[in-house]
Amino acid sequence: MIEQDTQFNQYLSELRQWVREVAIPAEEQVEAENCVPEKIVEDMRARGYFGWSIPVEFGGAGFTMEQLALAGIEIAQCSTAFRARSGTNTGIGSEGLVQDGTDAQKKKYLPKLASGALTGCFALSEPDAGSDATAIATTAHRDGDHYVLNGTKVFITNAPIADLFTVIARTDPSQPGSRGLSAFLVERGSVGLMAGEPYQKMGQAGSPVSEVYMSDCRVPAENLIGGVEGQGFATMMKTLNKQRINLASLCTGSAIRMLDEAVAHSLSRHQFGKPIGDFQLVQAMIADCQTEIHAARALILETARKRDAGADVTMQASICKYFASEACGRVADRAVQIFGGSGYVAGYSCIERLYRDARLFRLYEGTSQMHQITIAKRTLRAATEANATSK
Repeated sequence: MIEQDTQFNQYLSELRQWVREVAIPAEEQVEAENCVPEKIVEDMRARGYFGWSIPVEFGGAGFTMEQLALAGIEIAQCSTAFRARSGTNTGIGSEGLVQDGTDAQKKKYLPKLASGALTGCFALSEPDAGSDATAIATTAHRDGDHYVLNGTKVFITNAPIADLFTVIARTDPSQPGSRGLSAFLVERGSVGLMAGEPYQKMGQAGSPVSEVYMSDCRVPAENLIGGVEGQGFATMMKTLNKQRINLASLCTGSAIRMLDEAVAHSLSRHQFGKPIGDFQLVQAMIADCQTEIHAARALILETARKRDAGADVTMQASICKYFASEACGRVADRAVQIFGGSGYVAGYSCIERLYRDARLFRLYEGTSQMHQITIAKRTLRAATEANATSK
């Protein structure tokens, strides 16, 4: 079991120390400047945080899904910006390449993603293609030894600073829905590619998000992921299934941080002559938070182990993301309640900021409602197949 791996446990301990001693003390600076200081980014590169999920042969750490989940829970206990800065490289910004890239593509890009020399991002969502990811309107047509891409992507994490864009585009307009989609590696500086200005967001300061514009953007044909047209949807789903487990870990780490802050406050804040943690209704909120955190963590690790064993965890990944993001939202709300006014006013505590950061978790990598649909459909399908088999 991973938990019994002494070397990896030591790694987690060092990561936990980094979060406490480097990242958390810099959170207010990140909020004020809306970026992670370059000195800290360089430290993250030196510690290998950009290469967790990239195979060892390409310079990464080669973490299993379970190891990645455990590390994700730890790094998520500081401002989301830190995890986001390296997280696209350890998730959606590299996974399509890891899963389906050609040998030449992997050799060219993965070592630089693993070292953090390049920052990756995943350009999927569009103005009319969010929850319905099959409604991609961005087009790509072959022109000699290049493809020409046209379209607009929205809500793309790290787009303003990305060096390498994984872009999903439609190569066959005659094929509807998921068919006819392909995935491309597009380098910053490519003719016709432009990232927009970072959005002004409700939360998650320091994690830049923007639109991506492609106007007759020329991409070498050799940058078609896998070298085969029409495989983009499969690549996308492989990427998202893994990313949903990653995001569930992020939600759980954030929930742990907020509970820790709330517990500390409940012991130091006195009312009616005693700590508010002595009051049973406050204890009930603490107990609910702790229970949901433990349940989320157990779900995540069980699903990660199944994925490592080669199982199809599409439904389980949705369950993880749905439960952990909703649980994190409830923990955030209770934390504000425990802090009272100082949980609502910026500057009195970190809870106001963490609460705003947590709201996005229920939206990206599939809204809670889309995951409910996935879970229900797969449950009903399994029941239908079981009934047909038994007849």
